[in-house]
Amino acid sequence: MTNPSLRPLLALVALTGCCWLLAGCAGPGGSAGTVTVPAGTPVILVSVDTLRSDRLPMYGYGGVETPALDALRGDAILFEHAYSPIPLTFPAHSSMLSGLLPSGHGVRDNEGYALESGDIPWLPRSLRQAGYRTGAAVSAFVLRGSSGLASDFELYDDHIIQKQWPGSVQRTGDLTLDASQSWLHEVADQPFFFFFHIYEPHKPYEPPEPFAARYDAGYDAEIASADHIVGALLDELRELGVYDRALILFVSDHGEGLGDHGLEEHGLFLYREQIQVPMLVKLPGSERGGTSVARPVDLVDIAPTVLGLLGLDVPESLPGVSLLAPAEEVGERPVFAETLYPRLNFGWSELTSVILWPYHYIHGPGPELYDLAEDPAESHNILRDNRRAYARLRDALQTADFRFEPPGPSDPETRAKLAALGYLGGSAATGDGPLPDPKTKLATLDRLGEAYVLLEEGRFSDAEARYRQLVHDEPQIVHAWRFLGHSLFRQGRAEEALEAYRQAWELTSGAPEDTLSYAEALLRLGRLDEAESHAEIALDLLPADAHRLLALIALQKKDLDAAESHARQAIELQDELLIPRITLARVALERGNPQRAIELTDEVLTRAPEDFPERLLRGLYLTRGEALAQEGRPEEARLAFLEEIRLFPNDFAAYTRLALLFALTQQGQAAAQVLQHMLQVNQTPAAYAEAARTLRVLGDPATADRLLQEARRRWPEGEREERETG
Repeated sequence: MTNPSLRPLLALVALTGCCWLLAGCAGPGGSAGTVTVPAGTPVILVSVDTLRSDRLPMYGYGGVETPALDALRGDAILFEHAYSPIPLTFPAHSSMLSGLLPSGHGVRDNEGYALESGDIPWLPRSLRQAGYRTGAAVSAFVLRGSSGLASDFELYDDHIIQKQWPGSVQRTGDLTLDASQSWLHEVADQPFFFFFHIYEPHKPYEPPEPFAARYDAGYDAEIASADHIVGALLDELRELGVYDRALILFVSDHGEGLGDHGLEEHGLFLYREQIQVPMLVKLPGSERGGTSVARPVDLVDIAPTVLGLLGLDVPESLPGVSLLAPAEEVGERPVFAETLYPRLNFGWSELTSVILWPYHYIHGPGPELYDLAEDPAESHNILRDNRRAYARLRDALQTADFRFEPPGPSDPETRAKLAALGYLGGSAATGDGPLPDPKTKLATLDRLGEAYVLLEEGRFSDAEARYRQLVHDEPQIVHAWRFLGHSLFRQGRAEEALEAYRQAWELTSGAPEDTLSYAEALLRLGRLDEAESHAEIALDLLPADAHRLLALIALQKKDLDAAESHARQAIELQDELLIPRITLARVALERGNPQRAIELTDEVLTRAPEDFPERLLRGLYLTRGEALAQEGRPEEARLAFLEEIRLFPNDFAAYTRLALLFALTQQGQAAAQVLQHMLQVNQTPAAYAEAARTLRVLGDPATADRLLQEARRRWPEGEREERETG
């Protein structure tokens, strides 16, 4: 018989345990339960990009050591079967923070879409309205705040140095952690929500030491690096006295192919390796630490879990349920996934899927059914052998909303601007009729990968040949047109690049990334008003890059005030950007302040990381050379001009400035050799016209006329252009 004096205590213990167990056990859209964590509990959401659950020791993998995550697992609940609704970074994180499937929040791909968080449930807004400080620090360009993700975050640190073409940029996780530390110290004693995202182990695999030497596989080495970074964050939380009392959620946005089903990366398929993610939930005081949950859960469950535990209203529209709800309360709940990536980027069929444990049904041109319990590698399609399960999951899939919404601007004003610029609409992705099965297109993916390697290696003509064959064979592939444009642009063939960019622009319904590429080609061709109109369209989604380009356009128009304004706005939005600082240096030079121009070019060279692509520094050494020449430092100016020529042999300005410098220093033969070298490298009518113009300035009209006559013999169809430019 129980001691009567202990009954109240035992009743409280029983009630507390029951409430922890039942927290959030209402159905979709309902309350997360009546029990709440203490008022003001800190909430930390940690997302490690592209992390497969089955490549972690806590899920049985022995190929990598993750001491920090293992320790967190001991304090947390592990979810054995957690899934992403989409294997793409931007839409997956939109689902985490909204609690909605991609069709609900409207973001269906990494590019071409914007998040309208004001029109949907939004976890940061709910928490901020409840008195929470809200902060975020992210490591990927696709999670930039201007996409809509920054809404209701007082801190949203997305300062990322652009390393490649837009959409393929990141910063290391340690830099992201450094960027957030001062804010964490500021809010440690207050209710706060912190969203922390790192890009390791996303490609390209560039693990730091000692992890690079410790592991043969770059993916595993980056996992070890990610573990170290997350461990540093958790240590910081411990030092601040936050860790023990915090609600910490650890997840990934999606997995990675790693060669399974013939795919190295992600986005194209919906197999388990791409949509199953790790998930840990650490409750205050490490309640239920070390336990596991077997029922399938989803990233859309994060928002209702947090809101329910904090005792806040859970919107009825949310499809998710509390992660803490017991399986018997949830029942047989379908878990959905989609990918429009193959349709939007390649013109191939989209895929959708549903999991009703243990079965996983993938719907597409070649439907597939797998038993995840018996065949976790999904190597045996049992659709023909289990028609009953197939029919049940097919019916379940039809209950989800997968309506296709093409990318492109949603507001009438931007659509009107696109129409005024000649955009015709009618993306290939919106077409009717059967589309190819992505599974049958792996060879095409290999060809795209080979072409991209050639482009990155600087073998532009070889890359061009590959991409031309690809667009001939499959003209609906956006990536092929886009990178054909890049390969042509890098060869100085802006007119041809413009047409390739236009094809990509049409296929993506005027995506801002392609609009900017198109505008950049127009700028190179001197079509400044058109370039300006296109760049302005990208201001909403890619404001920093748009202002960067608008600054260059204004500079060409000799509107120095506008050039300075746009450059400063770009820097204000993205402090690490270097190109706007080159523009400011040029503005200083044009205003007659060469010393300030030199100081600004010094700043660019100091700020540029060791691995910063030199091809993004166009105009830096040209401006520096001119400023040095004006300051009476001819030898330094000569070296600067030679560096600009080395980096950009297809640009004429540095050749002509160097020729003028030699002429002014009584080195006429050297001046002639510079112009001769320009013509050897650039066998084009425009190069001959530029050389002729320079020779006239140098007082040698006879040689200038001979050059133009030679050019007319070689390119008779270009006579008019040469006469006008010469």
